[in-house]
Amino acid sequence: MFSTVRLNLFYPPVMALPSGFIKPCLPSKVSRPPSGSLWVHEIKHDGYRLMVRRDGLRVRCFTSNGNNWADRFPSIVEAAARLEAHSFLIDGEAVIARDDGMSDLRALRSRRRGPEAVLYAFDLLQHDGADLCDLPLLERKQRLARLLGRAKRQAICFNEHMADDGPTVFRHVCRMGLEGIVSKRVDAPYRSGPSRHGSSRRTRPARRCGGSVRRIGT
Repeated sequence: MFSTVRLNLFYPPVMALPSGFIKPCLPSKVSRPPSGSLWVHEIKHDGYRLMVRRDGLRVRCFTSNGNNWADRFPSIVEAAARLEAHSFLIDGEAVIARDDGMSDLRALRSRRRGPEAVLYAFDLLQHDGADLCDLPLLERKQRLARLLGRAKRQAICFNEHMADDGPTVFRHVCRMGLEGIVSKRVDAPYRSGPSRHGSSRRTRPARRCGGSVRRIGT
């Protein structure tokens, strides 16, 4: 005789992603920055990845996992609401800077200091109903710069890029004690999820600098 055993298996529900959320593009870590005219390089800020979406009067600030942190960053929400557009989706990094200009991740983790956060915007995925993801990176960044305008001291600012030699840029960033750089192909479309390349981390010895190089594109 065989006895029957019933197993009550519990499968946690799959949470649906919020409407309007797009998973961010995740650069791969590499040991050496790329060089050449097909690449530009941005400073890697030490903060929270944030996708800022506006639909009419509604502004949402999505984390990488799709959580809406709009109530945590009211200054960024206010700045997004002032931009002259009906709708957009901006990719960037929320940062709180110290008096010396360096990112302060500990301060950013404090909810009471959320109003001090600034968004360094580096990509524009959608604008007034148009999907821009298939456009080349530089064209998307040009449109982003026009959207943000020339206003200073606002909570959303344009994250500049450098077209210089990658290793040279990285050496300068290390001397400044910054987090690292992100290298991007100028003709790359925007694609959600990890980039296709394998990863490794480059770390400098103590008393010099610790930094990482990440890249997007082939």
